[in-house]
Order: sequence, then C-alpha cells, then structure tokens
Amino acid sequence: MSPSSDWLQKIPDCRGLRVTVMGLGTFGGGVAATRFLVERGAVVTVTDLRSANDLADSLAQLQATPPARVHLGEHRENDFTEADVVVVSPAVPPDNRFLQIATAAGARLTSEINLFCQGCPARIIGVTGSNGKSTTASLIHCLLQAAGVRSWLGGNIGESMLPRLGEIAPDDLVVLELSSFQLEQLDAIGWSPDVAVVTNFAPNHLDRHGTLAAYEKAKQTILRWQQLGDVAVLNADDAVVREWPAKGRVVHFGESAEVEVGVQIRGEELYLGTDAGTRVVSASASSLPGDHNRSNIAAAVAAIHAAGVSVRPESIGPALQEFRGLPHRLEIVGAIAGRLFVNDSKATTPEATQAALEVFRRPVMLIVGGADKGVDLGPLAAAIASRVKGAALIGAVAGELDRLLADCNPEGALQRHVAGSLEDAVSWAFRISDEGDVILLSPGCSSFGWFRSYVERGRQFVQLFDRLRSDAGPREGG
Repeated sequence: MSPSSDWLQKIPDCRGLRVTVMGLGTFGGGVAATRFLVERGAVVTVTDLRSANDLADSLAQLQATPPARVHLGEHRENDFTEADVVVVSPAVPPDNRFLQIATAAGARLTSEINLFCQGCPARIIGVTGSNGKSTTASLIHCLLQAAGVRSWLGGNIGESMLPRLGEIAPDDLVVLELSSFQLEQLDAIGWSPDVAVVTNFAPNHLDRHGTLAAYEKAKQTILRWQQLGDVAVLNADDAVVREWPAKGRVVHFGESAEVEVGVQIRGEELYLGTDAGTRVVSASASSLPGDHNRSNIAAAVAAIHAAGVSVRPESIGPALQEFRGLPHRLEIVGAIAGRLFVNDSKATTPEATQAALEVFRRPVMLIVGGADKGVDLGPLAAAIASRVKGAALIGAVAGELDRLLADCNPEGALQRHVAGSLEDAVSWAFRISDEGDVILLSPGCSSFGWFRSYVERGRQFVQLFDRLRSDAGPREGG
C-alpha cells in the first residue's frame, strides 16, 4: 500500500493518502473529517447509503473543499480495497462487511474522534455514562470557564472539534462527551483521556453491542488506556462503576464518596477535600431539577478538581445559577390552559425517563417510546404505572410497553394510548389532561424509526405545542 503505513505521523500532512470516509451523515462528523483530510492533501472518497437529497446540507458544506469522489446510495467494494485509511462513522458497527473488506486489503480504520484525539495538543477531560453525560460535560465546560480556564466542548455533543485543532493551545482544557460507539473506536488506537469521568452505567445500545458485557467493555475504554498520572472520576453511588479498574488516581463523587478522595453529596451541599481542608460548595444555586442533576454537578466539580483547577465556591455558585441546562433535556416549553409542556426528548434511556418522573410532583401525562434497543423495559413500565396519570406510547416499542403497562396496572387506573404519530400522542395527552398537569415528552428510547434524531423529535414536540397554543390562545409561560 502507498503511502507509508505510518500515516498517523503524517497529520497534518496527508498528501497522497487514499482515504475513504464511510458515512458522511448529517451530524457534522463526516463533513469535518472530509474537510480536515482534503485540506491536508488526502485523496478522499465519500461513501454513504443515503441519497444526495437526504444529505443535501452536508454536501453543501463540502463545496469549498470537495472530495475526489462522492458515492451515494450504495457502498462500492473498490472504495475499501483501494484505500489506505477508512474513516468510519460511529453509527457503523465494527462487523460491517465493508470494514472487513478494507481490513483484509490492508487499510487502517479510524474515526473523526480518533483523528481529533490523536492531534489534540491540550489535556482532555472525557465524559461517558449511560445517562447524564451531556449535562455533565456541559457543566464541566461551564465551570472551567467560570474559573478562568480556556476550554472547549465537543465529542458526542455539539459540532466536531476537528476544525478547531489549530486554535487549541497546549494550556487549554478540552471536554469531550464520549459515546460507547466512539469509545469502541478509540479502543482500537489505545486511547483514554487525561481525566475520565463516568456518570453511571445501565443497559443500553444492546441492539448494537449484542451483550451487556460488550457494552460495558466499550464504556471501560475511557479508563483502559490511562496512565499512572491520569485520573478516573467515578460515581461512588453506582455499584458497577465504582468497581471499574483504573490505573491512575481515582476520585469518587456521590453520597457514598469519601470527602478526602472526592466530592461527597450531603443534601444541597457538596463537600470536597483539598490540601487546605474540606471545602463546601452549594449546589442549591442551580436551576437543574432532580437528584440526578445534583450528581451531575458533583461529577463536574470532581472533574475540574481532578484536572488541577482550583474549586472556588464564589465562582461555582454564579456559574451554576447561570447554567440553564441543555435543549431537549427537561426543557420547559410553556403552558396552555394550565398544562405545563416539558421537552425531555434527550431522555433516550429508561433510566433517564425514570429520573425525569422523579422531578415532578404534579400529575404527569407522559409521551414515551421509540426505537427498540434490546433493553428491558419492565422497570420503566413499573415506574410509569406508579407515577404517571396517562401514557401515550410511540414508536417500535409501543406495543411492548402497552402490554407491560397492562400487567403493571390491572385495574386500568392508568390511561394508555398507542399513538400512530407524535402529533397523535400530543393531541391525546392534551385532550384528556386537566389543568395543573404536566405533558412530558420523555421517550426513554432512541428516536430512530420515526425521527432522524432526538433533536428532530424535540423540535416537532415544540412545533406541536406552538400549534396547540395558537389554537388555544396566548402563551402562558416559557
């Protein structure tokens, strides 16, 4: 194969390298990788199973740096047999036959996140977990900025960081949210972050990983390749995570954490051990609801402390007060006729929906369901049956949830509706709700099947709210 196989050392000079980008996608990673490699002289072929119409926005972003070839609607074997490197989308499973063809032909497999991590000059704080990783990563970034540290936020949240590589200085800190799919790819190059944060662990993505053990192995990549000088920030309240092996220093957070080696949660206060003694940080200034968000705040405080940044209560308090959470995560949309609409479309696991239900003391009309990821929905059904007034069931798992809820609620007190669309679900929930109820979109499942992403699902929920509002009268809240 030509050029030389030590292609990793050729970044940022990739002249003559034959690269196939597998999966242009619509989230920016494929576009960023393509532009990054074209700008550095690589001969890039883009291939995606979707059509030009589906990928119109992504293709438009490549006009200034066009790849050598674009093959859409199919994958061609020669794009993989004639490549030196294949940049793989996280959505592509590792047993894909075209990847096997590429490997057999001698190509090297990598990904957008791999390229960034290999080229990043700054220390990286990596955040993973089955739930809460986006909020925790955003909180870390927010607290670092409040402490006067120049920081960057990317990975599985927001836009690709590859275009920013030239702007990142060695003294900066980079915060990356890392999914199990991205960690699976990073494992292949033996990479873990300088500071690794694990929020929790619960069954997820079993449709992709096959078994719980395989999913856990992918998640543990965040610790596997750390060195003695690195730090692992682990949830002491999670019986699985607190036992994960770590090579570097371990810092715990949670109610079970010891103050001397972590951040302990006591009600609204966080207790942190420092060289000068115990420091107390109040989490009460935060507007983020629920006990799970208190844990996310504790993880963020532990992470910046582990990174060597001074934890100053006088800067953390105002930062928490200003932090408004993430779009599509317990986002208050507004009220109509006394019904509060809340968009929690980012809740893509049963545990995230269960945590959302803990937040509200008002009756809840829940919109729940989506793609089938092979996880046990029994605990979610039990939580719905015990806490929810009515449930509109959507997506591929609607039938299974309906059966489980019938078993959990034999007296029929819980009102149920298998909806044919999100519009049907919202309309039904509004129609049978009463003044004072919460109409909550918290699906507990991925969006695929009905929507391209949780973002599209959440936006449609907001649009449906706006339509109802225009029919019902002026908006009552925001």
